[in-house]
Amino acid sequence: MLQRVLALITIVSLCVMGAILATTTPATAGPFGLLLLFLSAYLSCLGLISFFLYGVSRVMVYASAGLNLRRPLKVMSFRRAYYFSTVLAAAPVMLVGLQSVGAVGIYEFILVVVFVSLGCLYVSKRIY
Repeated sequence: MLQRVLALITIVSLCVMGAILATTTPATAGPFGLLLLFLSAYLSCLGLISFFLYGVSRVMVYASAGLNLRRPLKVMSFRRAYYFSTVLAAAPVMLVGLQSVGAVGIYEFILVVVFVSLGCLYVSKRIY
């Protein structure tokens, strides 16, 4: 059920983002238009990263099936991939937001990487 809802949200947000980018400019969009653009960008990244993580997990388990490992790999559940992607999807949106108010330097990039790393560490410790 989560997969279907997330797929629908991703498709709708990609359509909204495309419509905003095709019909307005940042000067004419106003604050609500920019908020809608950033929100749809986050939701699009959320869906795409969730499906990517889940797919990569399945491919890695399938590829390692023939290997003799002490602890065999298990497929990451889609819910767990979704939890990780909630943190990972914020990174591109933060970088675009930082770029819109000024140049993104190495310091700002490191801060975003640290934030995402701490978020992923938190998610990995809280999710079973």
